[in-house]
Amino acid sequence: MKMIKVLSLVLTLGISVGLAVNFMGNDTLTTSNTTTLTKPVTLTDANFEKTIKQGVVLVDFWATWCGPCKRQAPIVEQLAKDFAGKVKVGKVDVDKNRQVSSKYIIRSIPTIIIFKDGKVVERLVGLRSKAELEKTLKVYL
Repeated sequence: MKMIKVLSLVLTLGISVGLAVNFMGNDTLTTSNTTTLTKPVTLTDANFEKTIKQGVVLVDFWATWCGPCKRQAPIVEQLAKDFAGKVKVGKVDVDKNRQVSSKYIIRSIPTIIIFKDGKVVERLVGLRSKAELEKTLKVYL
């Protein structure tokens, strides 16, 4: 009887921890040995070039103090879900990543740059609608 209580407690804790992990902002969905990003990736000076070098990548240059950036963020997050497996979506905090922001001459934010195989193919400055971004992305798929 004591063993059953212990196993029951272990099982309950295991399920609780598993549920907590699932709700802690996991940004990937894994199926059959492939990883599909469903949230924007945080890009930095260190990982930027590696991330954009292959495929279509939408990068949102933003800052915490920027009002239009805050309005753009949920749109970018939805695009990451809608285009999962087709387009990588990343975000660059311009205040924390000055090297990459300087390289791509970010003067106003939000700025969205779309890369294809490491090359800039589109640059959009200012708040953009989901429809406009979807239409633009579809051109490069």
